[in-house]
Amino acid sequence: MSRTGLGTMTWGKDTSEEEAGQLLTAFVDAGGTLVDTADIYTGGQSERVLGRLLNAAVRREDVVVATKTGHTPEGYRPVDGSRRHLLASLDASLRRLRTEYVDLWQLHVFDPATPPEESLAAMETAVAAGKARYAGTGNLEAWQFATLATWQRAQPGRVPLVSAGAEYSLLNRDADRALRPAAAAADAT
Repeated sequence: MSRTGLGTMTWGKDTSEEEAGQLLTAFVDAGGTLVDTADIYTGGQSERVLGRLLNAAVRREDVVVATKTGHTPEGYRPVDGSRRHLLASLDASLRRLRTEYVDLWQLHVFDPATPPEESLAAMETAVAAGKARYAGTGNLEAWQFATLATWQRAQPGRVPLVSAGAEYSLLNRDADRALRPAAAAADAT
């Protein structure tokens, strides 16, 4: 997997499908493989655009497709880490992406109303069913990631969390202070 990922947050809104195709082709031609999206990016349009471009602009097997889940459009519950929501969200993502599996399925947010073991069990179910190859997290605080990673490591044989996504740039190095050490301690870097 490439060290740099191509983000698709604006695809289908500020980035047209034609522009997205050019970006994706240039990224893969330059050796990039990781393409990051989420079920909530532009109301699902990001996944739809990427799904149309897979096998049209690039070969599906040449990219690592990562998507995220956990947000909801309902105002009364902006996050939902329940098994019901997560598995339904993954099925919807797969339809939009026009693929049978994602390479990396990430819990986008931490849901304090859902026990961590329920969210993680949904991720295990997805991996066991072949709908996701690996499980990870995105945009969690270090303590939230550590809670989930510790739960997974507590019993041998569970699907490990292999990623801890975070905003990281020249301007934002917050992950260096807590999240990267937590991920390293959990062997999820």
